[in-house]
Parts: sequence; C-alpha cells; structure tokens
Amino acid sequence: MGTKKVDFTIQNLGEAKIPSPIAMSLNRGDGRADYVDDNDRIIYTLDRRIVKGKVEGEEEDLLEVAGPRQKIYFNPSHVHAAICTCGGICPGLNNVIRAVVRCFWYRYGVRRISGIQYGYQGLLENAPWPLVDLTPHVVDKIQEKGGSILGNARGGGKQIDEIVDSLERLNINILITIGGDGTLRGASDIADEIGRRGLKIAVVGVPKTIDNDLLYVQSSFGVDTAVAQAVPAIRCAHAEAEGSINGIGIVKVMGRESGFIAAQASLAQSDVNFCLIPENPFDMDGPNGLLNHLKARILARHHAVILVAEGAGQELLPPSTEHDASGNVKFHDIGLYLKDQIKTYFQKEGIVCNIKYIDPSYIIRSVAADSYDSIYCARLGAHAVHAAMAGKTKMLISECNNRFVHIPIAACVASRNHVDLEGPLWRDVLENTRQPVSMKNTL
Repeated sequence: MGTKKVDFTIQNLGEAKIPSPIAMSLNRGDGRADYVDDNDRIIYTLDRRIVKGKVEGEEEDLLEVAGPRQKIYFNPSHVHAAICTCGGICPGLNNVIRAVVRCFWYRYGVRRISGIQYGYQGLLENAPWPLVDLTPHVVDKIQEKGGSILGNARGGGKQIDEIVDSLERLNINILITIGGDGTLRGASDIADEIGRRGLKIAVVGVPKTIDNDLLYVQSSFGVDTAVAQAVPAIRCAHAEAEGSINGIGIVKVMGRESGFIAAQASLAQSDVNFCLIPENPFDMDGPNGLLNHLKARILARHHAVILVAEGAGQELLPPSTEHDASGNVKFHDIGLYLKDQIKTYFQKEGIVCNIKYIDPSYIIRSVAADSYDSIYCARLGAHAVHAAMAGKTKMLISECNNRFVHIPIAACVASRNHVDLEGPLWRDVLENTRQPVSMKNTL
C-alpha cells in the first residue's frame, strides 16, 4: 500500500473489566485454547528487499489480532445486539448471521439478539419492518440458503441521526453491520455520531463485497463461491463457441472497479482467451485493439471466450447519469456493448461468426456459500462478536496473512483495492489467456 504510514489503532469504548464467560487459558502448552491479548499484533507488510546485505524497511504496520479476550467490556446480561445486512446479496450472508447469533448465545450467554430488516433502512424512523428475534433455533439451517433472512437493501446509511436515534430507542448497544464500502462508510459515520452523543454502543463490521475491493482485507467472503459459480458459465460459453462456426462466447461477471472475480475465474477455467477488467483499459478498434486481436484468434482457432468484469470498458460508453440507492453509478451493460461491436465488426470484415452472451451475475450472487466460504463466514462472525463484547468499535474483522485481525474502518475505505497489473495474479492471468499485456493503441 505504498510507504504512507497507516493508523491501525483500534478504538475502544472503555476499559474491559468484566471476566469473560468463555473458559480459556493464559498458558501455552496446557492443551486449552488461549485468550488473545490486546497487545498481540501481526506484521501487515511481509514483503522485504535486501539491499547491500541489509533488509530494507524498519517501520512495521502492526495489526491487532482478533479473538476472545480474558476481560470483556459488556455485561452479557445487559447486551442487546443487532445485526444488519446491507447492499446487494452475496453468498455467505446467512452463514455470518448464524455464526454471530450462535457465538453471542452459546459463548457469551447473550439472549437479546435482533435482526434489522433491509439494512440501514430498517433503522429509519418510519421503517415498517419490525425487529426479528434471533435465536439458535431461528438460524439453525439458514446457512443452506442463499441471500439473507434479514433482507438486503441499499440506502439509508446517510440518515445518521435517525439511525442513532433508533439505536438509543431500542437500547441496542452492539451493532454488527455486514456490508461493503458504502455500508462501512455508513457504519463509521454512525460510530462517530454515537461518540458525539457519548453513548456506549459498539459498531463492528464484517466485510461483504463480492468485488473484493476493500483495502487490508485478504478476501471478502463470497468471492470463492462467486468464482466457483462463474466457472460453469465460462465452460458453457466455451462449449457454445467451440461448437459453432467461428463461435465467440462472452461472459460477464461482477467487478465494478476491481476485476478479482474475472481474474481468478480465468485461472480457474483456462478456456478464457480475453479477460477484461476495469484496471486494464482497452481499445476496441485499431491495430492493438480488442477487435483486431479477436479477429486473429478467430482466424487461427475458430473460437474464442471473452470474460469481462461489469466495470470494464465503461470509458468506451456514454457517461451514465443514473445512480442506485447507495450512490453508485449504474453502469451500462458492457457485455451487450461487446456483443454489438463484435457483430458489426465481423460483418464489415466479411467473416461469419456466432456470438453467445451469458450474464450469470444474479445466479452467482444468490447461491449458498461453498464449503470454503462457509468456514470463513463462521470464523468472521465469531470474531466480530468477540471484538464487540470486548468493547471494540469503528472497526471490522479481516483476515490478513492468514490471521484474523481488527482493522479500523477508516483504513479499509480510504481507497479501493485493485488488481495489481504488475503483480503475480495478473501476470498469471496473462500467461493463462495469452492475451496481450495491453490492448491500447497508445500507452
């Protein structure tokens, strides 16, 4: 993330003085799981360079380790915890809800756990949706279903006063928010207003962005499932293309500003010949444009598969003036644009081609989590509860360098996480697809 020093300090509501009801150990080697000490840290930046026999870089970015503490801030009998799922749906939402409820209930003995329906909108003053009482029985089998039992919705996150008023009125003192960039920005603003009012309410986030575009988050939950679900669509596009005269299969996947799903799916299914992501702009026309390279591929191999992230190539289309409830620009359909442009181009070139366009986005988003994401969600949810009970606030749970850690929300939303065009992931994609490093006519 460059050389700029990042403040990874985690805010606390106050000193944790209450003995945890979780029976654990303080000593290594006694066969029992250990508490995590508030002073435990891991190094964020692992990469180092040796210059003249010495290791460069003396300053380390240290991240607070997640996990249950020996002393907690909240008395479990006084806790009213709430959970909300914001933004679009994503594989694993129900898994996180289930993990949070079970950890609160079984590990800490918390008996007031409420589900907020339809994201932050459920906390607005005139929201018509009641709180949902959550118990282990209610969440028993929800991990087997896609979506969220609480419903998802965009918007509402800027009506901070109303939301904090509702938290006060409902006597909620822990809010677990599950969402992406916009959700977390809203959570940070909510925590700020809570602080201004002098309230003792913990706000803890669980990163949910299928685009995997949050900084300092090794991977958001649902990404593994999304890649796994994209693979059959790519396989079908390849079968359609291979079985047609000069067949061209186009598959569009999620990725507004970050092309992680497209990049990883290209590696998971090696039938992709062109992987188009927002980080790597391309031209359609000209000697180094996509169309000319696609023509060469078709003349040589008589079929091709294009995998495109939804945010790729938007600069080729007229600027969009529409926004969704979260304030995100509504993108044009790059898949349809590619289909139309390719069809017109090959007609002008006098080359017969058959184009099939597949958009599996909503299928990918709505499935239940796979086993990897199920495990990940269970651990994220439990760590969110441990952090909240210890009085941590304005932070989220992340996995970094294969360890679960606490990250300040401000650090995660400072900018987007992007595919590094000079990094190993994109290098491997280029090696797999054998597409040009750049499809721009001028660099």
